[in-house]
Amino acid sequence: MPRAINLIVIHCSASPNGKQLAKNGQTAADVIDVWHCARGFHRQPAAVAAFNPTLKAIGYHFVLDTDGSKSTGRGLDEIGAHVSGFNANSIGVCMVGTDQFTLLQWQALTSLIKALAAKYPSARIVGHRDLSPDKNHDGTIEPNEWLKTCPGFTVADWLKGGMKPLSGKILGGV
Repeated sequence: MPRAINLIVIHCSASPNGKQLAKNGQTAADVIDVWHCARGFHRQPAAVAAFNPTLKAIGYHFVLDTDGSKSTGRGLDEIGAHVSGFNANSIGVCMVGTDQFTLLQWQALTSLIKALAAKYPSARIVGHRDLSPDKNHDGTIEPNEWLKTCPGFTVADWLKGGMKPLSGKILGGV
């Protein structure tokens, strides 16, 4: 039975802006799999056998590299390991970089999020930092409450702007 998805969570890899992860036949997901393995992440054996058997640890479902390429990590029906307390009902999307992304990445993100939103129409689209605890209980998660700055941009602003690249967040751009 498919998982009930109520969140699509956008992340960043906290790697240097503009530095492509894919190289020497490895995808960005392959590289992040090594990072996640070193941090103690692991996938369930049945999930590994069913989807992307070379990836034993990656927590994300998708990774968008600087050239706009999309690599898959976990299967959509597999619980991710990308945002503590929210993994059971979410899909994790990671953009390579920290706070500025290439136009190709922005285009890939728009395309992927539109497809995921069509598949999961009731899911909220948020950034990892948007799921930080509201420590002062005022109904708003402010920057001083963020556990992480990930994904390095305000997802709500990006959505309100029609999923257009945000000013100041385009690598080599305005």
